[in-house]
Amino acid sequence: MGDGPPSLWEWIGRNWDTGRAGSIKDLLIDHLTMSLVPILFALIVALPLGLACVRWRWLYQPASGLMNVVYALPSLPVFMLLISVTGLSQTTVIIPLAFYGVAVLLPAVVGGLDSVPDHVRQSAVAMGFSPLRRLLAVELPIAVPVVLAGLRVVAVSSISLVSVGALIGQGGLGGLFTRAYQNPFMPPVIVGIVLIVLLALIADGLLVLAQRVLTPWVRVRKGAAS
Repeated sequence: MGDGPPSLWEWIGRNWDTGRAGSIKDLLIDHLTMSLVPILFALIVALPLGLACVRWRWLYQPASGLMNVVYALPSLPVFMLLISVTGLSQTTVIIPLAFYGVAVLLPAVVGGLDSVPDHVRQSAVAMGFSPLRRLLAVELPIAVPVVLAGLRVVAVSSISLVSVGALIGQGGLGGLFTRAYQNPFMPPVIVGIVLIVLLALIADGLLVLAQRVLTPWVRVRKGAAS
C-alpha cells in the first residue's frame, strides 16, 4: 500500500463501522430514521385530513393552500428556526420533512378518493355497506394507486432532503458531503450519493411492489386486455 490517499474501497472498509459516531453505517441508520419517520407521519396525517376534505369540500382549499405555503418554505431556514425549539436533534429535520410529505400526499389522497366512480359507491350503498365498510372495502382500495403514487414522491424527496440537515449536523449520509467539503476528498461524496440513490430506488421499488400486492385486480385487468 502506497503513501497516497486510500482508494474508494479502502476508504469504505476503514470507515464502514469504526465503532465511533460518524461511521458510514451509523450515518446510514440515521438517514433511514430521518427519512422513514416523516413518511409514516405524513401518511398518518394526510389520510384522515384527505378524508375530511372529501367529506367537507369547503375544507380542501384552505388546507391545500396552507400545505402549499409550507411546501414552498426552503428546508434549511426552517431547520434553523426549529433549532431554538428542538435543538440540534433529528427532530429538527423530521418535523419539516413530515409537513412537506403531508403537502404532497393531501392532494393525492383527495384525488384518489375522487377517482372512485360514483356508480361503485352507489352499488356499495345498495348492498347495505355502512360508510366505514364502504370506505375500507371499496373506496380506499380503488384510491390506492393514486395515494401510492404520491407516497412514492414523498419517499424519494424525503430521502434526498434529509442530507440538507447535515448543515446543522443532523443530515445522515449528508454528513459525508460536509466531511468532503471540509477536507476535499472524493470517496465520501461518491459513497453518499450512491447510498442515497440506492435508498431512493429501494423505497420506490417497495412501494411499487406494495401497489401490486394491494391492487391485484389491476394485473388481472391488464392481462385480460392483452
